[in-house]
Amino acid sequence: MFRARQIARYGAVQRPFLSRSLATSSSSSTTSKGPTGVVLLNMGGPSKTTEVYDFLLRLFQDGDLIPLGRFQDKIAKFIAWRRTPMIAHHYAEIGGGSPIRKWSEYQAAEMCKHLDQIAPESAPHLPYVAFRYANPLTEETLAKMMSDGVKRAVAFTQYPQYSCSTTGSSLNELWKVSERMDPDRTISWSVIDRWPTHPGLVSSFADLIREQLKTYDESVRDDVMLLFSAHSLPMTVVNRGDPYPAEVAATVYAVMTELKFKNPYRLVWQSQVGPQPWLGAQTQDTVNNLVKKGETNMILIPIAFTSDHIETLHELDLEIIGEAGVEGITRAPSLNGHPQFIKALADIVKDHLSKGVTASKQYEMLCPMCDKEVCKGSRKFFLE
Repeated sequence: MFRARQIARYGAVQRPFLSRSLATSSSSSTTSKGPTGVVLLNMGGPSKTTEVYDFLLRLFQDGDLIPLGRFQDKIAKFIAWRRTPMIAHHYAEIGGGSPIRKWSEYQAAEMCKHLDQIAPESAPHLPYVAFRYANPLTEETLAKMMSDGVKRAVAFTQYPQYSCSTTGSSLNELWKVSERMDPDRTISWSVIDRWPTHPGLVSSFADLIREQLKTYDESVRDDVMLLFSAHSLPMTVVNRGDPYPAEVAATVYAVMTELKFKNPYRLVWQSQVGPQPWLGAQTQDTVNNLVKKGETNMILIPIAFTSDHIETLHELDLEIIGEAGVEGITRAPSLNGHPQFIKALADIVKDHLSKGVTASKQYEMLCPMCDKEVCKGSRKFFLE
């Protein structure tokens, strides 16, 4: 009761907690207590154009991502209906659907293969993907896990930098679905809620940037502008105290440290939706203004994404780079199936399991100006 009151009052607890299954497994590191489910959490994307409306509807109904007030559901239906033709056309232009499911399932499978080798004490590791707005939805994934007999699981966000609009929303959904589908808590969860400066993530980004820099003539290579682009946030979310901007900046600084600050760089923000103020400067405005000032060599780096999807393949490649029409403006490849990145994912899970903590200490704390009951409820669920 004290723990519940503490969370209800402060939205946080002041120490890490061992989940039931992790506490059990830590007592015998040489005996496998598997299977261990590892669930990659992400926003997702429609795999074909016929799924676009449902994807947009779920997205705009999510007040954690796009707060629309008391008429959220009605407004969401209208926006989804109005935007579906244009967004479906965008997906058609990149091949008819998002590749994010393909890459997420590949990353999960390869990560678990590697985990079985480096962490036999928690093997076998079973790979799962749970998307917030597209198939496979959280309900489908949880049903599959229960059918597979999973008793312990790691919810592993694929947003390296935490935001209540992304990771927070996915964990809130996982909590609500678990309460409905697994009321007896047959699955014991722990959470990897952020990893913005993990060495494997940083070195993977740095490696891809170095390879892209090699496409420029050596005489201009050190002067190529590096534009790190991340999904923007409404300023209402930023002003609530969301840690995302600081954590994205931490990733950028760590990558630039790896690159020895040889190139000029900036952090910019993409994917603003609606008329309200969002975090800037916007990526497209930045590129256009730099071109006007005579900057013709720059690399866009999707620093907050772990695989290709519409925001890389369409927004960055076609809308921003394509419309700029400048040969020297390119994009660094996404992480996708990069072997070093797959290894990093496995290392992160292994380290998490070996420590036996339920979540990071940062996850214990709500945004300073947050008063959402759903955020308190999900933390109570995962941290108790």
